[in-house]
Amino acid sequence: MATNMGTVRRRLLGGELRRARENAGRKAEEAAAHLECSMSKISRIENGMSPVKSRDVRDLLEWYGVSDPAQVKAVMQLHKDAQEQGWWEPYEDQLPSGMATYAGFECEAVALRAYEPMFVHGLLQTEDYARSVISAANPNQAEAVENLVRFRMQRQQVQAEREEPVQLWVVLEESALRRPVGGPEVMAAQIEHLTAAAARPDVTLQIMPSAKGAHAAMAGAFALMEFAAAIPTVVYIDSIAGNLYLEKEREVRSFAQTFDLVRAAGPDPQETPATLEIIAREMRTP
Repeated sequence: MATNMGTVRRRLLGGELRRARENAGRKAEEAAAHLECSMSKISRIENGMSPVKSRDVRDLLEWYGVSDPAQVKAVMQLHKDAQEQGWWEPYEDQLPSGMATYAGFECEAVALRAYEPMFVHGLLQTEDYARSVISAANPNQAEAVENLVRFRMQRQQVQAEREEPVQLWVVLEESALRRPVGGPEVMAAQIEHLTAAAARPDVTLQIMPSAKGAHAAMAGAFALMEFAAAIPTVVYIDSIAGNLYLEKEREVRSFAQTFDLVRAAGPDPQETPATLEIIAREMRTP
């Protein structure tokens, strides 16, 4: 099934309806009886796999006792916008499983907090750096590589064109910058690009020193995506095995605490330009 903006928002909408039901102490069977539909339809709605009528959304919110005007407005806006198409549709055949969903979440997010132990974050990569990373993972697939590079650059362009781009906070391991991805020239340009990005008001970048030793996030990369109004935060985890999204409050809280710990363990973001200059200078030294 194609993943467009509609399915992303249906997923967010379904999550909201499920949480409202659980908070109200209602079972899925009761919701199905209330709407006079099958339990499988409630399941599909809550998993974002099936559309739902506007009046049914309002009916369920009222039945679940959701009375906060801001929350009701946010949920109804999700429903209203669910027909929009995603900019990434031309790339979907080449995208890894779950990446189209991620692109949709990224478009909707107002804040994104990420820990990156191995790579520069995708929204901060230069085109040549991105090409080197993607080529390494997709050998002998030149056409697919170029499509994925264009997709990654388009993600950046989408953010640049937003009236209010996502507030991006990245903790990046120093070792990721000392790996010569693409060679010295590519890395020099990437570090220069990071220096410029770190000066932007929508970007906060911390470089975690290799000498720091153990810290809370060493289990691997992850990102927390925060949304407007009453829409809950989503955790994204990328791995060779595929992409994983976590939405349960307990899981999200655990990752948020981990990010807070690693952020606190890292240096002041104001030190980032000087750190990048040191790394760049050492890379230039034979």
